Amino acid sequence: MAVHQPDGRVVVVACDKFKGSLTAREVDEAVAAGILAANPETEVRIVPIADGGDGTVAALAGAGFRLVPVTVAGPTLEPVAAHYAVRGDLAVVELADTCGLLRLPGDRLAPLTASSRGLGEAMLAAVDGGGRTVVIGLGGSASNDGGAGMLRALGVRLLDASGAELAEGGAALQDLACVDLDGLDPRLRETEIVVACDVDNPLLGPRGAVATFSAQKGAGPEEQAILEASLTTYASLVSDALDRAAPADTPGAGAAGGVGFAALAVLGGRVERGVHLLLDLVGFHEALVGADLVVTGEGSFDHQTLSGKAPLGVLEAAARRGIPAAVLCGRTTLSSAEAEQAGATTVRALTDLEPDPERCMTNAAELLTQLGGGLV
Repeated sequence: MAVHQPDGRVVVVACDKFKGSLTAREVDEAVAAGILAANPETEVRIVPIADGGDGTVAALAGAGFRLVPVTVAGPTLEPVAAHYAVRGDLAVVELADTCGLLRLPGDRLAPLTASSRGLGEAMLAAVDGGGRTVVIGLGGSASNDGGAGMLRALGVRLLDASGAELAEGGAALQDLACVDLDGLDPRLRETEIVVACDVDNPLLGPRGAVATFSAQKGAGPEEQAILEASLTTYASLVSDALDRAAPADTPGAGAAGGVGFAALAVLGGRVERGVHLLLDLVGFHEALVGADLVVTGEGSFDHQTLSGKAPLGVLEAAARRGIPAAVLCGRTTLSSAEAEQAGATTVRALTDLEPDPERCMTNAAELLTQLGGGLV
C-alpha cells in the first residue's frame, strides 16, 4: 500500500510483527501514521514482511495473494482453523499457523507427542486447490517428529514391527520398523516443494534439530535422548525406503524439528532462505525503487535477528542499493557497532520512550507512531 503526497521523500516501511502486540501490517501502519503526521508530503510505501515463520501467510495477504481457510490437525491433533495463501498456482503454507507452538492448547508444550500432521493436511488442501508450487514456511514448530506427521497426512505409512501404525509424535519413532512410501499422493511428484527457512542445521547430532531447538519446545535431557534416538532410527529407515541415503546432513534438514528433512528427502524439496524468498513474494525490491529511506524492525532487535530474520534481509537489501535504513523495535540488545554492521543507520526502541516493558507491549502502536514521526 502506498500513501502518496507530491514533492515529498519516499519512505519504504517494511517491518515484521511485534510478537504479542502487533501484526506486521499494524506495525507498518503505526509507523506510517507517525511519518505522515510529521511530514504529510512523504510518500510512504508499506510492505509487511516475514521470514517463513509465524505471520508469513498474513504478510502475503496484501501482496496479491488470496487467503484460503482450512481446518487441519493442530500439534496435539485438535482441529484448528488456519489459512494458506495462493496466487495463481503458487501456494504458501505456514507451519506456525497450522501446527506450531502458537497452536498448542493452553500453551502446554508437548515435545514427545506433538505432530506436524496439520502442515501436511494444509499442503494437500493447497494441491487440491490447484497449487503446483507449494512453499512451506518453517518456523515456530511445536514438534520434534522429523516431519513424520506431515508425511503421514500425505499418504506415507509408518509401521512398527507388528505392522501397526505408530502413534503421532517424535518419541513414537523409536518403535519404527518400516516406512511405506507407496501411498504417497502421486500429485506431489508433479509439485515443486520449496522449503522456506533460515536455519542451516542438519537433522542429527550436536547441531541437529533436537540438540538445537527441542529445549524451547519443552524437551529436557531425558526427552532429548529419546528424540535423538528416534530421529536416528527414522532417518535410517527413510533411507531404506528410498533405497538411497536420505539427506540428513543437508543444511536445513533440522528445521522445524526435522520437517526440513522429510520435505527434502521424501518430497524432493529444495531449501531457500526464508527472508529472501518472502521479500521477493511481497514485492519488496520493487518498492525500493526511488526510495530515500527504509524503515524495518521487530519486537526485539538482537543477535537472533542477525542470524537471518526478516529485518536483516531488509537491511541487506537497502545497503545493496545504498539506501539509509532505520530500525524501530521494542527493545534492542545490540551495540551501536553491531547494528551499524548489520546495515542500520538508526536504531530506536520503544523502551527509549517507555521503560516499562508491559506498557511498551500495550501501547506499542502509539509509541511506534511517535518513533516514526522522528524519522522525517
